[in-house]
Amino acid sequence: MSIARFWRETPRRYNLGGCRCTVCTTVYFPPRVVCPTCTTHRQSLGKMEPFQLSGEGTVISYTVIHDPAEGFEMLVPYALTLVKTVEGPVLTAEVVDIDPHEVRIGLKVHATFRKLREEGKAGVIHYGYKFAPAVEVDGAPRPLPLPSPAGEPRAAGRATA
Repeated sequence: MSIARFWRETPRRYNLGGCRCTVCTTVYFPPRVVCPTCTTHRQSLGKMEPFQLSGEGTVISYTVIHDPAEGFEMLVPYALTLVKTVEGPVLTAEVVDIDPHEVRIGLKVHATFRKLREEGKAGVIHYGYKFAPAVEVDGAPRPLPLPSPAGEPRAAGRATA
């Protein structure tokens, strides 16, 4: 990804920004221009609106990776999951902050953003979403701390642009 494109897409960078069709109210992630759910796709042209996903979801399927693809050797083992968000879209993501062998179908999770890579020591740092187990406080799910740009944990909450 070019640096110009990187900065142009910053508003979506630390958010689960999707879209919602104003015709049928279906939510999509990542955003799309046309709704494939509407009977004729022309109905949704110009009627897709930005929509912020909450980051809350449930693991609906998973696998534990022991034989990684090139570039992921230092991460094994890790849990790769399908997470159904409360808004509807299903996202593929790693579940972190838990032993990969403890991940189960039905596990409540919350999105968190983590450093994925950087382009050299002085280059652009790329962050991406992963999911972590939701922590219960007084019976209500609470997000886990998000990393700060320096990689240090910061107060719990959702990242905003």
